[in-house]
Amino acid sequence: MGRRQLVAIAALVAAFLFLYRDVIVWLVDDWDLNGNYSHGYLVAPIALYLVWERRDRLKQTEIRPSPWGLVALIGCVLMLMAGTIAAETFSARVSLVGTIVAAIWFVAGAGFLRVLWFPLAFLLLMIPIPAIIFNRIAFPLQLIASEFGERTLALANVPVFREGNLIVLENMSLDVAEACSGIRSLVSLFTLSVLYGYFTTTSVKVRVLLAAATVPIAIVANGLRVAGTGLGAHVWGPKAAEGFFHEASGWAVFVVAALALGAVRFVATAAARLFRDGTLRPTGDLA
Repeated sequence: MGRRQLVAIAALVAAFLFLYRDVIVWLVDDWDLNGNYSHGYLVAPIALYLVWERRDRLKQTEIRPSPWGLVALIGCVLMLMAGTIAAETFSARVSLVGTIVAAIWFVAGAGFLRVLWFPLAFLLLMIPIPAIIFNRIAFPLQLIASEFGERTLALANVPVFREGNLIVLENMSLDVAEACSGIRSLVSLFTLSVLYGYFTTTSVKVRVLLAAATVPIAIVANGLRVAGTGLGAHVWGPKAAEGFFHEASGWAVFVVAALALGAVRFVATAAARLFRDGTLRPTGDLA
């Protein structure tokens, strides 16, 4: 890498930090204050590791600066300005990732983007979902978790009545709040599934299946958590639904969901192997 490229990189990094200092601070605040996105602290370090993993391929890639990268860079800065003026943080945060992509394109060329596309795309997972979309997802999940919990408790012969997201038991009422909707485990589990698929299989179809499986897995796992909380409150009293037991159940359910994700990968990989070997002959191939 020549002196001109190093100077250009240094200038771009300095300009990037100057332009996005407020966006970065707000982003870290969201990770700190909003438990739904606490995994955001891990996304950037993992993306850097994925870049380091590609260091040999990067050394073999020819540096060919592209003026189109400058055009994209200007577009991202305009997006930042528009998001800042409109107080629309999602656009500003997406422009942060877009600026990194455009800067690499401008300084090093499209070849570097082809090598780094996955780490760069992975950075998007650190950005919180817009509130308008988040609320449209969270509330239905609250109702699904509530209904799942009610029906499971009824099957266990526990007297239960549900009104919306409120589950009424004999000795207490359970309010399935937004934090208990399953959106937190869904967001974290999706991030985990992307990494898990990347490191454990080369099949694009299996990776897509793993990502898609996070939705039903998170719904069922969280529904079981609600039902388990209600059952614990029925047997041992209200304390079983509060404090340490409530927090521990969240971690336990996430572990179960992660194991279910592993089971999906095992079944999908085994099926793909059978199709390849000719034991089964479907119209398509999972591998």
